[in-house]
Amino acid sequence: MAIKQLTVFLPNRKGTIVSVTDILARNNVNLRALSIAETEEFGILRLIVNDTAAAEKILQEQHYLIKSVDVVGVKIGDAPGKLTAALDVLDKADINVEYLYAFMARTEKHAYVVLRVENNAAAEAALTAAGFKLITEADICKL
Repeated sequence: MAIKQLTVFLPNRKGTIVSVTDILARNNVNLRALSIAETEEFGILRLIVNDTAAAEKILQEQHYLIKSVDVVGVKIGDAPGKLTAALDVLDKADINVEYLYAFMARTEKHAYVVLRVENNAAAEAALTAAGFKLITEADICKL
């Protein structure tokens, strides 16, 4: 049930992010969520998009260094403490969260959290057992 995330490695220079978003936009790939981490020399752009296969192909053709990874998406209530509740479930299941980022749904009063963990299946099972709704690739396409 994991969702696909694209990780694009970029030099930390003016214009590199806009070049990626422009290429995707011109090819009708819609961004659903993104996260940017940087160092002095390079950046890591993490993307959830409506068409992962197309985005990956397009960016590879443009010679971007890209990696596709499975991540867990979970729907949480948009209220204080809801993220803590989800993270507590993973902590109690002894699942390490490598990184996470969140985005809001357009019409719902929920946030979606993207989690990179060491064991997707275990994280999904623990979150589902605790009553959290996981998000799927199909859910991403509907946003």
